[in-house]
Amino acid sequence: MFRFAQHDKARSVQSPRVLNIEDLRRAAKRRLPRVVFDYIDGGAEDEWTLRANRRAFEAVTLRPRCAVATPVCDLRTTVLGISLSMPLILAPVGSCRLMYPRGEEAAARAAGAAGITYTLSTLSGCRLEDVAAASEGPVWYQLYLVGGRDCALAAIERARKAGFSALVVTIDTAVAGMRERDIRNGARELLSGKLAAMLPFVNQLLAKPRWLAAFLADGGLMKFENVIIPGKGPMFYADVTAALEQSVVTWDDLTWIRQAWNSPVVIKGIHTREDARRAVDMGVNALVVSNHGGRQVDSVAPTLQILPEVMAAVGDRVEVLMDGGIRRGSDIAKALCLGARAVLVGRAYAYGLGAAGGAGVARAIEILRCDLVRTLKLLGCASVPELDRSYVDVPGDWLGK
Repeated sequence: MFRFAQHDKARSVQSPRVLNIEDLRRAAKRRLPRVVFDYIDGGAEDEWTLRANRRAFEAVTLRPRCAVATPVCDLRTTVLGISLSMPLILAPVGSCRLMYPRGEEAAARAAGAAGITYTLSTLSGCRLEDVAAASEGPVWYQLYLVGGRDCALAAIERARKAGFSALVVTIDTAVAGMRERDIRNGARELLSGKLAAMLPFVNQLLAKPRWLAAFLADGGLMKFENVIIPGKGPMFYADVTAALEQSVVTWDDLTWIRQAWNSPVVIKGIHTREDARRAVDMGVNALVVSNHGGRQVDSVAPTLQILPEVMAAVGDRVEVLMDGGIRRGSDIAKALCLGARAVLVGRAYAYGLGAAGGAGVARAIEILRCDLVRTLKLLGCASVPELDRSYVDVPGDWLGK
């Protein structure tokens, strides 16, 4: 019966029902309670940066080479010395078990089957060992310092033993962003466990009985299994906001983090050339140009616009990745033309996870892969390494910074 259920989920996200990432978004919105969907979909404050991340791709136009036969397009690349089937990495997304049972494991399994990297958030409901075991491909561990230095060191050691190949240190989360949708939906009250506080908001959960049944069968409100508080056990979900504010990552922390990890370190959350240079000078192995998907500081520039500035600052000293607003294979191509080695996607696969679990994640990856192949063929470009700035027109003010 389970096999039939899995087949039915896969069929629900196939063509012609689901043709693009926006179709997965709509499917996730139908299945998930409003508070969970808006957690995926929303951004900080006025959500200007969230929208700007998408608009930036509209500002860059393509310059195809026509009358060029490209019967086969090679999407393969390497990131930190590891071969990937395409220049795509699944970004760290917290609390995936709210979206689907064993959500992190399902996403890692889909990434591994596709031959790409999965990045596990510190704020995961699944044990990092289980996530690593679920994937056939490379896995990275994203680090917050929630719970303090001793908690982080314990998680780093567990990640090393489990086979994670890189540590992704997120530096743009001094406090949680002002995500107004979450406040209006009563996210804090629903997490409190206090019936009186929960009652005004609980109807949005009851309105999605299939989701609720699956959520309860998966254990209900999760704990963070990779943040082990000495003498207390895994951190409770409701404690995370205060914990983030007490555990800001500073440049000084990178010294002991690199010593403890002693493998590739990736810095995620680069907004400026100054921070890019400082990270490189400290010996990190890769940068992610990222504004947290518009979920932290609103009114910061879109990541695609910042990418040329960062590339000019660091050159080829490290590998540069980027995330933010990617919904099409042509978006990936534009980022690569501007210098990115690969891109990370978060919402694009989270919509798939919320819509249909692992089958939805696999469909999101498939959509982006097919889009990218089609884009390269239409550009007259035979492989990912051949993409460069000659294939795009870029607003002039992006290049003069």
